[in-house]
Amino acid sequence: MFGDYKHIAIEGPIGVGKTSLARTLAQRLGGRLVLEAADANPFLENFYSDRRRYALATQLSFLASRYRQQTEMRQHDLFEPLIISDYIFDKDRIFAGLTLSHDELDLYEQFYRMMAARAAAPDLVVLLLADVDTLLRRIADRGIPCESGLDREYIEDLSAAYGEYFRVYDAAPLLLVDTSFIDYRTQTLELEGLLTEMEQTRAGQRVCVANAEAR
Repeated sequence: MFGDYKHIAIEGPIGVGKTSLARTLAQRLGGRLVLEAADANPFLENFYSDRRRYALATQLSFLASRYRQQTEMRQHDLFEPLIISDYIFDKDRIFAGLTLSHDELDLYEQFYRMMAARAAAPDLVVLLLADVDTLLRRIADRGIPCESGLDREYIEDLSAAYGEYFRVYDAAPLLLVDTSFIDYRTQTLELEGLLTEMEQTRAGQRVCVANAEAR
């Protein structure tokens, strides 16, 4: 089905279900799973409690980590399986624009521009979306301690930033999937229908509403 694809990336704001879908797709398609190493960021927990103070350190740490992963992904061998990742490198810029001051962003951009040219380019991006109430509920449900300080304003700003960035995204075919009505506590994404939508997204942007099935 995806024999001509080398890299499919799953994207979306915090709590939308990126990593779960990436794991499922990697298993279903026999792909190599690449997950961003968020837990390895030594500043992340402090950032969630004091975003202003730790924003730059957190963002530069993420940038360096994602760059290392991306350069490894670019060396993908023709005989290796399809790569399924739960982020794209551009994601780093979305968060930087949201969290950094003007002067910090200028500094960040110098590093970003040097690294972006060597980032792996996906053949397809699947952007998962959900309304803010749903995202907040999912974040609460998964109970990650350092995320307990995330407030509604931050999630609203993040969702808006994602929407604005991907509204004009044209670096790869883009499938937008609304997952708002799915309750991950009792349901999962219906995979076969999603795979069909992915297969049909060969250029430009497509929009669909995710179907669910019981766990």
